[in-house]
Amino acid sequence: MSQPVSITIDIISDIVCPWCHIGFAQLTRALGMLEGQIEAGVRWHPFQLAPGLPPEGQLMSDYVRERYGATPEQSRGNRSRIQDAGAALGLDIRFRDDGRIYNTLKGHQLLSWAGEQGQQTALKLALFDAYFRDGLNISDEGVLLDVAQSVGLDRAAAQSALSEPRYAEQVRAETEYWLDQNVTGVPAFIINGKYMIPGAQDAETLVRYIGRVLEKEAA
Repeated sequence: MSQPVSITIDIISDIVCPWCHIGFAQLTRALGMLEGQIEAGVRWHPFQLAPGLPPEGQLMSDYVRERYGATPEQSRGNRSRIQDAGAALGLDIRFRDDGRIYNTLKGHQLLSWAGEQGQQTALKLALFDAYFRDGLNISDEGVLLDVAQSVGLDRAAAQSALSEPRYAEQVRAETEYWLDQNVTGVPAFIINGKYMIPGAQDAETLVRYIGRVLEKEAA
């Protein structure tokens, strides 16, 4: 029996992006379908949908109207489709009438640090739940520290990471890098540093993409 092929998957995403949450759930399903064929190492990279927001964030309804020109009816329809897509994958995504979108710089700083602790994916998923399920302000340091602690990370060390300038610099540098690589929307999945899969594709599509990558790599 042949050994599984090792691949790397770099995921560019934002914490407040619902399709990033859904996209990773689809990727998880795809990797399950490829069990025994591949071993995937996942790394998360920052993207900020709303980098200019103040600490209190902005009402989601205002943000969507200002950025996309969406009417209230269009927004309700989009939210319903997102919730249904998430529910089909076992995700609890709840949109509230007073829901807000937040600046995610600090969250990405914490994720950069968590990557050094081997807990990046665990923290990312917990942040998704804190925002989409629980409606928490994930730009608030107290919330971020609670979430970090919930996945077994040391609270004091997490607090130190949030005050360490190099993590903020790393997030800004990485964000600029991916923009320079023409990543203008998220999620984006980069396989083996060379092959980009854009958007929240379904699991079957991801399996086909990954299969084609393996064929190219083998050739």
